Amino acid sequence: MLVAFTAALAAPAAGPALADTVGKVGVDWIGNDIYIDALTDPEVSGITCHVTYFDRSVIDRLKNGNWFEDPSNNAIACRQTGPITVGDIDLSRGGEEVFKSGLSLIWKSLVVTRVYDRKNDTLIYLAHSRELTDGSAKMSISTVPLYGAEVTWTNGRPQ
Repeated sequence: MLVAFTAALAAPAAGPALADTVGKVGVDWIGNDIYIDALTDPEVSGITCHVTYFDRSVIDRLKNGNWFEDPSNNAIACRQTGPITVGDIDLSRGGEEVFKSGLSLIWKSLVVTRVYDRKNDTLIYLAHSRELTDGSAKMSISTVPLYGAEVTWTNGRPQ
């Protein structure tokens, strides 16, 4: 119930990518769960990322307090799942946000940022939490090498 409410609140602020929940694993008897979402990059077709995140149960929230927030723990794995077509992506060192989902009502979001490593011709996907009050050092990365793959660049391959 709280997940749906949080998702509804986060929806207007969500990035361009949409996630599809493909798995839900119960981790204990009080109802804490790990969700697995599949998301596609809106500017790079042929790549699918799977992101995991922890969802606290109502019992855990009552027991431990901090009612409106889930932990920052997450993981990501991205793979080529079809022909790769790279659209108009940000080639700067800071990359660009391709997905965002709320982990609390206001303060925290799970973010996936794509960075292009020009030297190694690789797309890097970084999953991290963004918090308003304190930054979070918890992160996870996945890489998809483009070298040797059949890749179409809609704006020409960067040099």
